[in-house]
Amino acid sequence: MAAPRKYPQELRDRAVGMYRSADPKPQIKRLAADLGVHPEALRGCIRQAEADAGERDDRPTTAEREELAALRKENAQLKRANEILRTASAFFAAQLDPTRPR
Repeated sequence: MAAPRKYPQELRDRAVGMYRSADPKPQIKRLAADLGVHPEALRGCIRQAEADAGERDDRPTTAEREELAALRKENAQLKRANEILRTASAFFAAQLDPTRPR
């Protein structure tokens, strides 16, 4: 399970909106100090918002990240199911063939 977020989503959205609407762009450190957040947390939020808007290609979008997490979870479940089936298959094969060494 993921750790709880330190800053609420509303604050993150507002901070990103302030940064994106300002002209000229303010320094992230100064804006972070004004809002009481860590500069790297704000920088990460801004980068993620840019990726979601299609302005960055070096990060996956939020939707892609969620899809990737769901696919990884499904993959782990399928691997567990395959292992159970493999074990059950070996068990029943041994029960049906008494000449097979155990």
